[in-house]
Amino acid sequence: MTRDARAFWLRAPGEGEIRPVTVPDPGPHEVLVRTRYSGVSRGTESVVFAGRVPADQYVTMRAPFQEGDFPAPVKYGYLSVGVVEEGPDALRGRTVFCLYPHQTAYVVPADAVVVVPEGVPAARAVLAGTVETAVNALWDAAPLVGDRVTVVGGGMVGCCVAALLARFPGVRAELVDADPARAAVAAALGVDFALPADAAGGRDLVVHASASAAGLQRSLELLRPEGTVLELSWYGDRPITLSLGGTFHSRRLSIRSSQVGTVSPRRADRSFTDRLALALDLLADPAFDALLTGRSRFAELPDVLDRLGSGRLPALCQLITYDEE
Repeated sequence: MTRDARAFWLRAPGEGEIRPVTVPDPGPHEVLVRTRYSGVSRGTESVVFAGRVPADQYVTMRAPFQEGDFPAPVKYGYLSVGVVEEGPDALRGRTVFCLYPHQTAYVVPADAVVVVPEGVPAARAVLAGTVETAVNALWDAAPLVGDRVTVVGGGMVGCCVAALLARFPGVRAELVDADPARAAVAAALGVDFALPADAAGGRDLVVHASASAAGLQRSLELLRPEGTVLELSWYGDRPITLSLGGTFHSRRLSIRSSQVGTVSPRRADRSFTDRLALALDLLADPAFDALLTGRSRFAELPDVLDRLGSGRLPALCQLITYDEE
């Protein structure tokens, strides 16, 4: 037996569409999820929407339940929250998070969903995948009590990192972004804000998440001697030019990468479910609502992604609603 659902597909680079799909009955160890919300991860999904995933990253960048292949046609996405309609008794009726593309209903293995805690609103829970990225970044960075830390780039990932840094004892975190409007978001998250030219220097750690060469260059300039830039940006197929002359060598600066697909060896014993459960627990903090900057209906998703990619729709996380479905 199958049932009808609808899914967002990238038909060709820059061209999205809603397609009908069929969803089977769940098996003994599967769940049927009816979607309530999904979130658009603007940075990564804009790169996918534009067809700018490098060919040598096609395998690495596959989402867990992706269908099709890059550059297109492809069904892509990974921030979904819904209610389990069928499945094991322990999950039936529960609100869950899943790394699933934008689709009105779907069947997945029961261990692919994580229950959203009672104190976390379903809409806010779409941020779990991004908060997990921030958690892994801070496992890599391992800030110390009293460190001076700057986050360059006030997008979804950068803001999630800043929000978590605000909880570290003695850490005074500063969010740096070229958009003055991010000052209000920084205030809601409990961190300082500065435009790039006004950012504080002498930092022990800089987390870079602006996906720009200028942001990475500025990150290096803000470091104290022996300081480190943790690079979270993903540039797709864009080459990045960086000046490593000047004080880069004399001050013994470092750049290291962090990517959620590979967990820090410090936390290699934590499973995927453990990491997502931690992220969902952290989302009990209402400060994260500052990252949900817009709402759109599922049927509008092709236009929404087009406008996000072109910059005509400014947003951190665009929340996609499914109530009308």
